Amino acid sequence: MTDRRGSEPPRKRGEPGRSTSSRKAPPRPSSATARTRSTPQRPESTRERLLRKAREEAQRAAEEQAAARRPVPKAPVKGAPEKKAPAKKTAARPAPRRAPVDGPRKAAAKKAAPGKRAPVKKTAAKKSPPRKRPVQSRRPPKPKKRKPPRTLKLGRPTLRLRVTFGVMAFVLSLFAGRLVLLQGVDPDSYALAATRENTKPFVLHASRGAILDRNGVPLSVSEDAVAITADPTQTKPVAQQLARILAPKLPETTYGKLVTAMTGKGRFAYLARKVSPQTWNAIEAELKAKNAEIAQQNKGKPQDQQADLLAGIYTEEDPIRSHPNGTIAANVVGVVGADGKGLAGLEYGMNDKLSGQDGKAMYEVDTKGNKIPNANHTVEEPKPGLTAQLTLDADLQWFAEKRIEQAVKQYKATSGTVITTDVKTNEILAMANYPTFDPNKPVKSSQLYNPALEQVYEPGSVQKVVTMAALADAGYIDLGTKLKVPGSIEVQRRTVRDHFSHGTLNLTIAGVIAKSSNVGTIIAAKEMRIPQFVKYLKDFGFGEPTGLGFPGESRGVMPPGDEWSELTRSQVAFGQGLAANAVQMTAAVNAVANGGVYVPPKLVKNYVDQNGAVVPNPAGPSRRVVSEKAAKEVATMMEAVTAKGGTATQAAIDGYRVAGKTGTAQQVDSACGCYRKWATSFAGFAPADNPRFVTYVVLQNPQNGRSGGGQGGPVFRDVMSYALQKYVVPPTGAKQPVVPLEW
Repeated sequence: MTDRRGSEPPRKRGEPGRSTSSRKAPPRPSSATARTRSTPQRPESTRERLLRKAREEAQRAAEEQAAARRPVPKAPVKGAPEKKAPAKKTAARPAPRRAPVDGPRKAAAKKAAPGKRAPVKKTAAKKSPPRKRPVQSRRPPKPKKRKPPRTLKLGRPTLRLRVTFGVMAFVLSLFAGRLVLLQGVDPDSYALAATRENTKPFVLHASRGAILDRNGVPLSVSEDAVAITADPTQTKPVAQQLARILAPKLPETTYGKLVTAMTGKGRFAYLARKVSPQTWNAIEAELKAKNAEIAQQNKGKPQDQQADLLAGIYTEEDPIRSHPNGTIAANVVGVVGADGKGLAGLEYGMNDKLSGQDGKAMYEVDTKGNKIPNANHTVEEPKPGLTAQLTLDADLQWFAEKRIEQAVKQYKATSGTVITTDVKTNEILAMANYPTFDPNKPVKSSQLYNPALEQVYEPGSVQKVVTMAALADAGYIDLGTKLKVPGSIEVQRRTVRDHFSHGTLNLTIAGVIAKSSNVGTIIAAKEMRIPQFVKYLKDFGFGEPTGLGFPGESRGVMPPGDEWSELTRSQVAFGQGLAANAVQMTAAVNAVANGGVYVPPKLVKNYVDQNGAVVPNPAGPSRRVVSEKAAKEVATMMEAVTAKGGTATQAAIDGYRVAGKTGTAQQVDSACGCYRKWATSFAGFAPADNPRFVTYVVLQNPQNGRSGGGQGGPVFRDVMSYALQKYVVPPTGAKQPVVPLEW
């Protein structure tokens, strides 16, 4: 069998073979076309180089495996006969090739034209002599065919570039869109957000307006004070040392509370409020002295062994609401809370006007929230609150408070109220209550109460002044009216009696008032239709707010509608069955003293701004409720009360004509829902012939006697006398008319 490899001629039998490893391929002659081509050959790519190296490594590995499989021939033993193996009828196995030294192939190669291979001469293959193979115990295992090593499959660079550029374009488009949104669509909102991030607002509290009396006497003013605050992140290491300095000077707190506040979480904590400047100056001086001592001790020590300075204590404005005159008008003025807002009284009712409008400052701050010195900042100045000038007279108010306190204690009453008004303007000159409180000291919420406006009660016989004014205006009575008054009267199966026992009396209408007869009043009131009577009561201000705008004011209680029963009309006529507060009763009596014209009461006279400009507080519209003639007739009837034979001779004032009316009314006890309490009262005005002031006195549930004239009369006399003297109201000199009480 002939084995041909390439153009190599077959090897004859006995011709030495060629070694495979030493055989070299003859150089491939270049063609004429290749020789004439001027373009250089394309350089080998990375992929082709890797593939070529892989093929070479695979071929080398295969050759090494083939060489390992060939048996190594043994050397012949000298003198031993050579044995020949019988020839097999198989194809002759070619001997390994060897590099030719000389011979016909070399000659043939020389004769060949350059660039062409020499023709190969076909000769018959000679059979090689059989070789003796070594005897093997077993056949060696056939080696496994090794797979060629896996090569790295590289991607196309063009695709990678396109993907990279696409991703970059997408990212850049996002940045571009965001830039358009920030700069073009809504730049203001983002600028504002950045400003808020880097700036911090600080509230500039407006100064609270003062409350003065009618003469400028301060009743409630704001004084400079500070609130002491702490930054726990700074005070925590030295909290105990700071507490030892602060606690003795701040009686409203304790050592333990201070330590807890200065070691808590966050960066802000209140340590004390409403601290006077003098107290803070003492604290600040001690802190500076202590820090100087610590700094002296730290000299020469390493940084880690130095003691911490006392830091982290700050202050902010926290004005104190002061009441220079103590308890005077405390129930009226009220108090201010720790947050600087009114809690009760006029401080609460006029809080919007008094508090003003806070300002605001915006400062650039660092990451810790501290102001950056000399950085940009804006300041919106606060607008101070208005000052309220009341109609009260501080001197008269003080006297009235002392006098009603004395009466409450003398008669063991639950409480007492005195109100004095100017007749023409109905400005309240005094509104005194007892019990009261000192607004400069801690106050309980139960004390924040103004009985003159918030407490309602059945007024009793003082109500007869209104009833007689309505009857006189309607023409049902006059000073000449005469009545037969029995000891009792039955109304819808209810028996009504007078406060004193008597048989049938022949009384004039002035006698009915002078002796405060319930029966006589019922007889006179029967002449008027109920709807007409109800209208008069409403005109006198019953069942409606007074218009003062005082927080918590009660409007009183009136039976609903105007279709009352006879019993209701009879009870209301002498002061039972309806309820009013003290200011409402004073305003009703003031209408009679003012010639029949009702003027709404007034408590705030003016407002004064920061520049001193005075803004008057307008009064409510006045209205005529009864004629002047009717009012004068009722005033004459009331003069009989303080005259000899009347029920309140203790209310008379020497040199002055005094008109008045007593009242003693049963009150409902909420504990049992029954009548077992009393209210005694007295209302009057002077001079009776030219009224200047009205004073109303009421004592709630006195235990030491029950008499409007005996208990309220003396208080009226003293307070009215003080007012007449202070405002220099001379007596008119006219004599009191003699009015018959009986016929």
